Amino acid sequence: MEALRVLNNNVVLARDGKGQEVILTGRGIGFNTRQGQTIDPTLIVRVFVPEDGRDPDHLAQALTFVGEEILRAVVIALGEAGIEGRESTRPTLAIAVADHVANALERAKQGIAVEYPLRAEVQALYPTEYAQAQRLLVAVNEHVDPKLEPSEATALALHLVNAGFASGDLSFTYTMTGVIQQMLAVVGEQYGLDVSQESMTAARFITHVRYLFVRIQQHRQLKGHESTIGKGIRLHYPEATGTAQRLATIVELRLGQQLSEDEVSYLALHVARMTTEGDGAVA
Repeated sequence: MEALRVLNNNVVLARDGKGQEVILTGRGIGFNTRQGQTIDPTLIVRVFVPEDGRDPDHLAQALTFVGEEILRAVVIALGEAGIEGRESTRPTLAIAVADHVANALERAKQGIAVEYPLRAEVQALYPTEYAQAQRLLVAVNEHVDPKLEPSEATALALHLVNAGFASGDLSFTYTMTGVIQQMLAVVGEQYGLDVSQESMTAARFITHVRYLFVRIQQHRQLKGHESTIGKGIRLHYPEATGTAQRLATIVELRLGQQLSEDEVSYLALHVARMTTEGDGAVA
Protein backbone atom coordinates (compact mmCIF):
# COMPACT_ATOMS: atom_id res chain seq x y z
CA MET A 1 0.00 0.00 0.00
CA GLU A 2 1.38 3.39 -1.05
CA ALA A 3 0.38 6.48 0.92
CA LEU A 4 -1.28 9.19 -1.15
CA ARG A 5 -2.44 11.53 1.58
CA VAL A 6 -2.31 11.47 5.37
CA LEU A 7 -5.55 12.79 6.85
CA ASN A 8 -4.54 12.35 10.49
CA ASN A 9 -2.71 9.88 12.70
CA ASN A 10 -5.43 7.27 12.18
CA VAL A 11 -6.60 7.74 8.57
CA VAL A 12 -4.59 7.52 5.34
CA LEU A 13 -5.68 7.65 1.71
CA ALA A 14 -3.61 5.10 -0.18
CA ARG A 15 -3.22 3.16 -3.45
CA ASP A 16 -3.35 -0.61 -3.28
CA GLY A 17 -1.59 -3.19 -5.46
CA LYS A 18 -4.38 -3.00 -8.06
CA GLY A 19 -3.90 0.73 -8.49
CA GLN A 20 -7.21 1.72 -6.88
CA GLU A 21 -7.55 4.32 -4.15
CA VAL A 22 -8.49 2.94 -0.75
CA ILE A 23 -8.96 4.34 2.75
CA LEU A 24 -6.85 2.84 5.52
CA THR A 25 -7.54 3.20 9.24
CA GLY A 26 -5.55 2.15 12.25
CA ARG A 27 -4.19 3.71 15.37
CA GLY A 28 -1.03 5.67 14.50
CA ILE A 29 -1.08 4.62 10.83
CA GLY A 30 -0.53 8.20 9.68
CA PHE A 31 2.15 9.11 12.22
CA ASN A 32 5.38 10.04 10.43
CA THR A 33 3.94 8.68 7.15
CA ARG A 34 4.83 10.60 4.00
CA GLN A 35 3.29 10.69 0.51
CA GLY A 36 4.62 7.87 -1.65
CA GLN A 37 5.81 5.88 1.35
CA THR A 38 4.92 2.20 1.71
CA ILE A 39 2.60 1.71 4.67
CA ASP A 40 3.46 -0.81 7.36
CA PRO A 41 0.77 -3.53 6.95
CA THR A 42 0.84 -4.29 10.68
CA LEU A 43 -0.66 -0.84 11.34
CA ILE A 44 -3.65 -1.37 9.04
CA VAL A 45 -6.84 -2.20 10.93
CA ARG A 46 -9.40 -1.64 8.16
CA VAL A 47 -9.34 -1.13 4.42
CA PHE A 48 -12.33 0.70 2.94
CA VAL A 49 -12.87 0.52 -0.81
CA PRO A 50 -15.03 3.39 -2.17
CA GLU A 51 -17.85 2.21 -4.43
CA ASP A 52 -20.34 3.61 -6.95
CA GLY A 53 -17.94 6.36 -8.04
CA ARG A 54 -17.83 7.98 -4.60
CA ASP A 55 -14.89 10.29 -3.98
CA PRO A 56 -12.26 8.47 -1.86
CA ASP A 57 -10.74 11.74 -0.66
CA HIS A 58 -14.11 13.05 0.55
CA LEU A 59 -14.88 9.81 2.38
CA ALA A 60 -11.43 9.75 3.94
CA GLN A 61 -11.92 13.30 5.22
CA ALA A 62 -15.27 12.28 6.72
CA LEU A 63 -13.51 9.51 8.61
CA THR A 64 -11.18 11.98 10.28
CA PHE A 65 -14.12 13.32 12.32
CA VAL A 66 -14.92 9.88 13.71
CA GLY A 67 -12.82 8.33 16.46
CA GLU A 68 -11.30 4.90 15.83
CA GLU A 69 -13.14 3.43 18.83
CA ILE A 70 -16.53 4.60 17.58
CA LEU A 71 -15.78 3.35 14.07
CA ARG A 72 -14.76 -0.01 15.50
CA ALA A 73 -17.94 -0.18 17.60
CA VAL A 74 -20.12 0.57 14.56
CA VAL A 75 -18.41 -1.93 12.26
CA ILE A 76 -18.79 -4.63 14.92
CA ALA A 77 -22.42 -3.63 15.57
CA LEU A 78 -23.25 -3.78 11.85
CA GLY A 79 -22.01 -7.35 11.87
CA GLU A 80 -23.82 -8.28 15.06
CA ALA A 81 -27.08 -6.85 13.69
CA GLY A 82 -26.71 -8.93 10.54
CA ILE A 83 -26.51 -5.88 8.29
CA GLU A 84 -22.87 -6.17 7.23
CA GLY A 85 -20.07 -8.61 7.83
CA ARG A 86 -17.64 -7.80 10.61
CA GLU A 87 -14.95 -7.23 7.99
CA SER A 88 -17.06 -4.87 5.88
CA THR A 89 -15.11 -2.82 3.38
CA ARG A 90 -17.99 -0.55 2.30
CA PRO A 91 -17.10 2.87 3.67
CA THR A 92 -20.27 4.83 3.03
CA LEU A 93 -22.63 3.09 5.43
CA ALA A 94 -20.04 2.59 8.17
CA ILE A 95 -18.88 6.20 7.99
CA ALA A 96 -22.41 7.62 7.93
CA VAL A 97 -23.54 5.51 10.88
CA ALA A 98 -20.33 6.17 12.83
CA ASP A 99 -20.63 9.91 12.25
CA HIS A 100 -24.23 9.83 13.46
CA VAL A 101 -23.34 7.75 16.51
CA ALA A 102 -20.49 10.12 17.39
CA ASN A 103 -22.85 13.11 17.29
CA ALA A 104 -25.57 11.23 19.17
CA LEU A 105 -23.09 10.30 21.91
CA GLU A 106 -22.04 13.93 22.23
CA ARG A 107 -25.70 14.96 22.58
CA ALA A 108 -26.27 12.25 25.16
CA LYS A 109 -23.32 13.44 27.22
CA GLN A 110 -24.80 16.93 27.20
CA GLY A 111 -28.25 15.65 28.12
CA ILE A 112 -29.78 16.79 24.83
CA ALA A 113 -32.74 14.66 23.69
CA VAL A 114 -33.83 14.60 20.04
CA GLU A 115 -37.21 13.49 18.73
CA TYR A 116 -37.21 12.73 15.02
CA PRO A 117 -40.32 14.06 13.24
CA LEU A 118 -40.28 11.32 10.59
CA ARG A 119 -40.56 8.43 13.03
CA ALA A 120 -44.08 7.36 11.95
CA GLU A 121 -43.22 7.70 8.26
CA VAL A 122 -40.01 5.72 8.60
CA GLN A 123 -41.74 2.90 10.48
CA ALA A 124 -44.50 2.73 7.87
CA LEU A 125 -42.48 3.20 4.68
CA TYR A 126 -39.28 1.35 5.59
CA PRO A 127 -40.28 -1.46 8.00
CA THR A 128 -37.33 -3.68 7.05
CA GLU A 129 -34.73 -0.96 7.61
CA TYR A 130 -36.46 0.16 10.81
CA ALA A 131 -36.30 -3.38 12.22
CA GLN A 132 -32.62 -3.55 11.21
CA ALA A 133 -32.00 -0.17 12.84
CA GLN A 134 -33.51 -1.35 16.10
CA ARG A 135 -31.17 -4.33 16.11
CA LEU A 136 -28.27 -2.08 15.19
CA LEU A 137 -29.07 0.30 18.03
CA VAL A 138 -29.05 -2.55 20.54
CA ALA A 139 -25.71 -3.75 19.15
CA VAL A 140 -24.17 -0.26 19.19
CA ASN A 141 -25.26 0.24 22.79
CA GLU A 142 -23.30 -2.86 23.74
CA HIS A 143 -20.11 -1.00 22.79
CA VAL A 144 -20.65 2.65 23.71
CA ASP A 145 -21.26 4.74 26.79
CA PRO A 146 -23.54 6.55 27.42
CA LYS A 147 -26.26 4.46 25.78
CA LEU A 148 -28.21 5.95 22.89
CA GLU A 149 -31.94 6.61 23.19
CA PRO A 150 -34.49 4.37 21.38
CA SER A 151 -35.48 7.33 19.18
CA GLU A 152 -32.11 7.06 17.40
CA ALA A 153 -33.46 4.00 15.57
CA THR A 154 -35.35 6.38 13.27
CA ALA A 155 -32.19 8.16 12.14
CA LEU A 156 -30.27 4.90 11.81
CA ALA A 157 -33.06 3.50 9.62
CA LEU A 158 -32.78 6.52 7.31
CA HIS A 159 -29.04 5.90 6.98
CA LEU A 160 -29.74 2.28 6.05
CA VAL A 161 -32.23 3.41 3.41
CA ASN A 162 -29.79 6.02 2.15
CA ALA A 163 -27.05 3.44 1.66
CA GLY A 164 -28.71 2.39 -1.59
CA PHE A 165 -28.28 5.77 -3.28
CA ALA A 166 -25.27 6.81 -5.31
CA SER A 167 -24.97 10.29 -3.83
CA GLY A 168 -24.73 9.25 -0.20
CA ASP A 169 -26.66 12.44 0.55
CA LEU A 170 -29.14 11.89 3.37
CA SER A 171 -31.18 14.90 2.27
CA PHE A 172 -32.24 12.91 -0.80
CA THR A 173 -33.66 10.20 1.47
CA TYR A 174 -35.60 12.81 3.44
CA THR A 175 -37.00 14.15 0.17
CA MET A 176 -37.85 10.65 -1.04
CA THR A 177 -39.73 9.94 2.18
CA GLY A 178 -41.81 13.06 1.74
CA VAL A 179 -42.50 12.33 -1.93
CA ILE A 180 -43.68 8.77 -1.18
CA GLN A 181 -46.03 10.11 1.49
CA GLN A 182 -47.34 12.69 -0.96
CA MET A 183 -47.86 10.06 -3.64
CA LEU A 184 -49.86 7.84 -1.30
CA ALA A 185 -51.97 10.84 -0.29
CA VAL A 186 -52.71 11.63 -3.94
CA VAL A 187 -53.79 8.04 -4.62
CA GLY A 188 -56.02 8.07 -1.54
CA GLU A 189 -57.57 11.39 -2.54
CA GLN A 190 -58.07 10.37 -6.17
CA TYR A 191 -59.94 7.18 -5.29
CA GLY A 192 -61.52 8.21 -1.98
CA LEU A 193 -59.60 5.54 -0.10
CA ASP A 194 -57.44 5.22 2.97
CA VAL A 195 -54.46 3.48 1.41
CA SER A 196 -53.03 1.04 3.90
CA GLN A 197 -49.24 1.24 3.98
CA GLU A 198 -49.16 -2.23 5.52
CA SER A 199 -50.96 -3.89 2.59
CA MET A 200 -49.06 -6.04 0.11
CA THR A 201 -49.93 -3.87 -2.90
CA ALA A 202 -48.96 -0.66 -1.11
CA ALA A 203 -45.70 -2.30 -0.04
CA ARG A 204 -45.04 -3.21 -3.69
CA PHE A 205 -45.81 0.36 -4.72
CA ILE A 206 -43.41 1.79 -2.11
CA THR A 207 -40.68 -0.66 -3.16
CA HIS A 208 -41.20 0.25 -6.82
CA VAL A 209 -40.94 3.98 -6.05
CA ARG A 210 -37.75 3.43 -4.03
CA TYR A 211 -36.13 1.66 -6.98
CA LEU A 212 -37.43 4.41 -9.25
CA PHE A 213 -35.56 6.91 -7.08
CA VAL A 214 -32.41 4.81 -7.36
CA ARG A 215 -32.76 4.85 -11.15
CA ILE A 216 -33.27 8.62 -11.09
CA GLN A 217 -30.12 9.04 -8.98
CA GLN A 218 -28.13 6.82 -11.33
CA HIS A 219 -29.64 8.43 -14.47
CA ARG A 220 -30.90 5.01 -15.57
CA GLN A 221 -34.63 5.47 -15.99
CA LEU A 222 -36.62 3.02 -18.07
CA LYS A 223 -36.74 5.15 -21.18
CA GLY A 224 -36.29 5.44 -24.89
CA HIS A 225 -39.24 4.72 -27.13
CA GLU A 226 -42.24 3.66 -25.10
CA SER A 227 -42.29 -0.12 -24.89
CA THR A 228 -45.15 -2.34 -26.06
CA ILE A 229 -45.78 -3.38 -22.44
CA GLY A 230 -45.92 0.26 -21.36
CA LYS A 231 -48.43 1.09 -24.07
CA GLY A 232 -50.55 -1.88 -23.06
CA ILE A 233 -50.60 -0.77 -19.42
CA ARG A 234 -51.66 2.76 -20.34
CA LEU A 235 -54.40 1.46 -22.65
CA HIS A 236 -55.75 -1.03 -20.10
CA TYR A 237 -55.63 1.34 -17.09
CA PRO A 238 -56.51 4.85 -18.33
CA GLU A 239 -57.66 6.14 -14.94
CA ALA A 240 -54.60 4.79 -13.14
CA THR A 241 -52.46 6.31 -15.90
CA GLY A 242 -53.98 9.72 -15.19
CA THR A 243 -53.11 9.30 -11.52
CA ALA A 244 -49.60 8.15 -12.42
CA GLN A 245 -49.12 11.28 -14.48
CA ARG A 246 -50.04 13.35 -11.41
CA LEU A 247 -47.46 11.39 -9.44
CA ALA A 248 -44.88 12.01 -12.16
CA THR A 249 -45.55 15.73 -11.86
CA ILE A 250 -44.82 15.53 -8.11
CA VAL A 251 -41.51 13.83 -8.82
CA GLU A 252 -40.61 16.45 -11.42
CA LEU A 253 -41.46 19.33 -9.07
CA ARG A 254 -39.68 17.85 -6.06
CA LEU A 255 -36.65 16.31 -7.79
CA GLY A 256 -36.38 18.25 -11.02
CA GLN A 257 -36.50 15.04 -13.07
CA GLN A 258 -39.08 14.28 -15.73
CA LEU A 259 -40.17 10.64 -15.78
CA SER A 260 -40.05 8.65 -18.98
CA GLU A 261 -43.23 7.24 -20.52
CA ASP A 262 -42.35 3.72 -19.38
CA GLU A 263 -41.75 4.86 -15.81
CA VAL A 264 -45.19 6.50 -15.82
CA SER A 265 -46.71 3.30 -17.22
CA TYR A 266 -45.26 1.13 -14.48
CA LEU A 267 -46.40 3.62 -11.86
CA ALA A 268 -49.88 3.31 -13.37
CA LEU A 269 -49.72 -0.47 -13.04
CA HIS A 270 -48.90 -0.23 -9.34
CA VAL A 271 -51.62 2.37 -8.79
CA ALA A 272 -54.14 0.07 -10.48
CA ARG A 273 -53.11 -2.85 -8.30
CA MET A 274 -53.20 -0.78 -5.15
CA THR A 275 -56.68 0.56 -5.83
CA THR A 276 -58.40 -2.52 -7.24
CA GLU A 277 -56.97 -5.54 -5.38
CA GLY A 278 -58.65 -6.55 -2.16
CA ASP A 279 -55.72 -6.00 0.19
CA GLY A 280 -54.56 -2.79 -1.44
CA ALA A 281 -56.88 -0.29 0.18
CA VAL A 282 -59.45 0.06 2.90
CA ALA A 283 -62.59 2.06 2.24
